[in-house]
Amino acid sequence: MTGRGPVARAHEAMAACLRPGDWAVDATAGNGHDALFLAQTVGPQGRVVAFDVQPAAATATRRRLAEAGVAEWVDVEVRGHEHLTAALPPTAQGRVRGVMFNLGYLPAGDKSLITRPDTTLAALQGAAAVLAPGGRLTVVAYPGHAGGGEETAAVAHWAQDALPGGFRCRGWDEPDPAGKAPRLFVLERVEAG
Repeated sequence: MTGRGPVARAHEAMAACLRPGDWAVDATAGNGHDALFLAQTVGPQGRVVAFDVQPAAATATRRRLAEAGVAEWVDVEVRGHEHLTAALPPTAQGRVRGVMFNLGYLPAGDKSLITRPDTTLAALQGAAAVLAPGGRLTVVAYPGHAGGGEETAAVAHWAQDALPGGFRCRGWDEPDPAGKAPRLFVLERVEAG
């Protein structure tokens, strides 16, 4: 996958499958950019659930959503993305049309607090379980920071070799020669029929 940056391309991949009224998940809220994008895409008839383990990230996300006037249809959970399936209400199970992961650390935050392969893989499995047919899962992984290379490798292995049945990989960025550039993975639950 080439062209624009991986976050912009993740948004494009999501915009192509989300509709007003859909459920969506921001698995790594950070400063709220993806949560805002998802909320604006699904609209007031839809629902977004955003996760982050850091209270500062939840505060920043809530502020961004409130300033944009979309906070009422977004739930911000202060807990790890590995709890995604437990946090979603039963009405969301199998109805989520998009899940976004933007791994790494909170920009301008404590860079020692990072996403980790074990919790990320658990969250990916949970996201796959709640995704509706035709729904998409995007992961932007950052191999250039301490711990990021291992996490990116784990995501790549999951996307290429351990993907659950009923899924296809729509594409991924190949590693750059230095192995430091962010990588986008786009996965989709195959529609029945």
